[in-house]
Amino acid sequence: MDLRETFTLSVVGLLSHKLRTFLTMLGIIFGVAAVIAMLSIGEGAKQESLEQIRQMGISNIIVQHWDREEEEDREESTDRNLSRGLTWADARAISDIVPTAEYVTPQRELQTRALAGDNTFRTMLVGTTPEYLTVLNARVASGVFFTHEDMLESRRVCVLGADARRALFFFDDPLGARIKIRNHWFTVIGVLEDKGAASGKIGGVLEVRNTDEDIYVPLSTLLQRFHWEAGQSELTQITVKVDDPDRLNETAQLIRTLVGRRHRGVDDFKIAIPEELLRQSQRTQQIFNVVMGCIAGISLVVGGIGIMNIMLASVLERTREIGIRRALGARRRDILYQFLVESLLVSLTGGLVGVMLGYAVPEVITLYAGWRTIVPAWTIALAFGVSATVGIGFGIYPARQAARLNPIDALRYE
Repeated sequence: MDLRETFTLSVVGLLSHKLRTFLTMLGIIFGVAAVIAMLSIGEGAKQESLEQIRQMGISNIIVQHWDREEEEDREESTDRNLSRGLTWADARAISDIVPTAEYVTPQRELQTRALAGDNTFRTMLVGTTPEYLTVLNARVASGVFFTHEDMLESRRVCVLGADARRALFFFDDPLGARIKIRNHWFTVIGVLEDKGAASGKIGGVLEVRNTDEDIYVPLSTLLQRFHWEAGQSELTQITVKVDDPDRLNETAQLIRTLVGRRHRGVDDFKIAIPEELLRQSQRTQQIFNVVMGCIAGISLVVGGIGIMNIMLASVLERTREIGIRRALGARRRDILYQFLVESLLVSLTGGLVGVMLGYAVPEVITLYAGWRTIVPAWTIALAFGVSATVGIGFGIYPARQAARLNPIDALRYE
């Protein structure tokens, strides 16, 4: 018997019990779809973390102000008077004392609203220095970034993030235009390129926001012209670019010691290394993928058991048919191939439907949950490989049982 005839007989056998065949496929369908969906979620989370790290700088160390007031008892907060929080002087000390600090960029952030004509936009006003472009891997799309001369004279100039530019000016050219932030007018001198990085947390620790919505001004201008409550930290964070990525941990320890002494031992700051947090996040993601893969694998095993069960029932149901075919000259391997092909068709068809469902589920997740998902091309090969393995693995026993039937006993079977 040739392969075409075997395939035809297998298809006829499956189509003669459509509902049973479909129900047998369900385990494979959901198992394959679950594998693809879980891998796409994991890949999306991985790419998002990588983009966040690129945005923050792979060789950077971030020193952030930490307000413990809400996390400690009032009696324990008396030591806050010993420290003024994170200051510009801390940034200068890091630049002067830490030998591996190539660039040091202080930042002060202020949440506010910007006004341009009739358009208003809720934004984060970021006071920083000209080194921001180098340290945070940012590029100017049009215009220029402010200079050290702008810093010395505390000029009221600003640079817009890509989203802030779209919200305030739409398709108009913003260069040279003036925007109002609180009671101060600023002249737009530049627009940054769209980074497109999502907000969130890296490693569950370091908060990352969408910097495309920010507006940047010279740090001296922000500190002089805007006011906040007494006792608030002068800076929000200090970003340090290290000249040797292999010495990140060593440099972070030196910065922790230096700033700790300047703050008289008050624990009002925290230090984060984005690269280290990325590795932690990826380890957590790997554990998540393994757990989800095991759950999806269980579904595939259950589907395989369903295939075996139905194929054994089919062998029992078609015993007389098998006896007739053997009496007409069919060999044992012909019977083996027929039932094995049937099992393989069920699993591959279920795998194909599972792939389509696996593509649809991540789209729904992205649409309604807002999670980024990416379906890697290799998951298709993996899905078909797994479904084919399940079909052959769980179909071989029923096929061998059918092939071993005695023709005479099979013909007598009622």
